[in-house]
Amino acid sequence: MVKSGWTKEIPISKGENIVSEKKSIERIPSPNTATSLQEDFRKLGIERGMVLIVHSSLSSLGWVCGGPVAVVDALMKTVGEEGTIVMPTQTSGNSDPAGWQNPPVPEEWWSTIREEMPAYNSKFSPSRGMGQIVETFRTMPGVKRSQHPAYSFAAWGKYADYILAEQPLESGFGPDSPLGKIYQLDGSILLLGVSHDSNTSLHMAEHSIQDRKRVAKGAALIEDGQRVWKTYEEIEYDADIFENIGKQFEETNPLKVATIGLATCKLMKQRQIVDFAREYFNKGVQIN
Repeated sequence: MVKSGWTKEIPISKGENIVSEKKSIERIPSPNTATSLQEDFRKLGIERGMVLIVHSSLSSLGWVCGGPVAVVDALMKTVGEEGTIVMPTQTSGNSDPAGWQNPPVPEEWWSTIREEMPAYNSKFSPSRGMGQIVETFRTMPGVKRSQHPAYSFAAWGKYADYILAEQPLESGFGPDSPLGKIYQLDGSILLLGVSHDSNTSLHMAEHSIQDRKRVAKGAALIEDGQRVWKTYEEIEYDADIFENIGKQFEETNPLKVATIGLATCKLMKQRQIVDFAREYFNKGVQIN
């Protein structure tokens, strides 16, 4: 599901980082580079001019010469300036502490957190739980970011302004969000070493569920030049069923699959899987 609150951070020592990198090097016959990744992306089916939303795991690739910078550079060069790249840059920590579960905080803290949480800033607020490729992408020259305080997206390329122009607070993943714009543009989804439970586009399909439960939410944002704590209502998003939807989709629909480095990568049309998910939900599937 779209989780709010803190995920417990486990400190990683310098020694552990070295061991992890050593294992990554040992697992691949040759290094991943920006050049090799471009070739691999093209073989997978990514083309110049494509509108592409990317969900990624850097570690899944194995060792990469240049790390996330090389991956982002390869993606940009593959689609070209006439193409567009989009990535989710969610800031789930900027949310109502009453809903935090991983871990929860004492109820007596809630009012302080609502009063003191820094307002979302599209330039400076780091994404949370999105990975190194996303964090690198959002800081690259020419990349822009939407204004939603919890469910923002970053985009680069021809249609970046159009995709990011609107994202209603009460419908962060809805038909008028960046996801809806990608749908209108007949964009594609790249799952780079991640599974369908990371496929944010499926949240748009949840908006087709009749009588979907709505929940109270909150976030710190800038309104009329002032920091405010804004409360609003939105449907309850839940990604727990997305992996099952993705597996069923793959049984009957075309998509392209390839191994890049050590990562299993999947390329599919966004419209096809969103429409499939809408039909899935409208058959009366219950989500626990």
